[in-house]
Amino acid sequence: MKKLILSAVLVFAAAALWADVSPKPEMQFSFIYNTQTHPRIAPDASEQIQCQDNQCMEPKPLGTYGLQKLYCSAEKCFSIAYGYAPYQKLIIGFEDGSKKESQIFKTPSALRSSFDVYVEKDGLTVALSPEQKPYSNITRKDAWASLLIILILELAAAWASISYMHKPLRILYAVAAANVLSMFATWFFLAGYIRETAFLWIFCLLFESVFIWLFNRKYLTLTNSFNLSLAMNVTSYSLGMMISFWIAPWLF
Repeated sequence: MKKLILSAVLVFAAAALWADVSPKPEMQFSFIYNTQTHPRIAPDASEQIQCQDNQCMEPKPLGTYGLQKLYCSAEKCFSIAYGYAPYQKLIIGFEDGSKKESQIFKTPSALRSSFDVYVEKDGLTVALSPEQKPYSNITRKDAWASLLIILILELAAAWASISYMHKPLRILYAVAAANVLSMFATWFFLAGYIRETAFLWIFCLLFESVFIWLFNRKYLTLTNSFNLSLAMNVTSYSLGMMISFWIAPWLF
């Protein structure tokens, strides 16, 4: 019974910590100009405002917190957050010195959302893109950094666990393969359809457990494999939280 309670506590703790190495809520903004001039965006003069109500009585900037930030280039913007407020507003500065504000718009429930931002003479109008397509970019540095962090930490945790159980080190091959496959599935496919990162974490935990067991049934029971996967994930996701905060400035 004690082992069951401990496992449950570790599962919920790891699910919360995984927010730092998993796909996070994102908004992508594409700009459409309804003005004669098309001034370039000034990233340092632009911000995304968080609102708790549709009147935005207490506006707060999204700010910079680890990976959380509004990232802008001269032509477009996107933001990452560990959790968005229920309502949003954009304030975009342009290189011609002008600054325009959008209306208050509702935060979508999807993990990833795409918006069209119409630049008008007197402001901005933000609308959900007509076709919401899951977007991913295989060249994203945060995705590859997450894979590297998870792979190193989980292999180290697996090695320690396998050595303690006196199991063959060949199990590490399955551990590495399971991590690569689960990472690609979550970052470049499931993140476009699943709204909660906790479900992505559960998928990874169960997928890795079954994958490792299937290739090592001679050495591990399914329970052994699940406990191994749980130990790996708790290790990588808790330490990964600290590492992701440290490397965040170099990822975008």
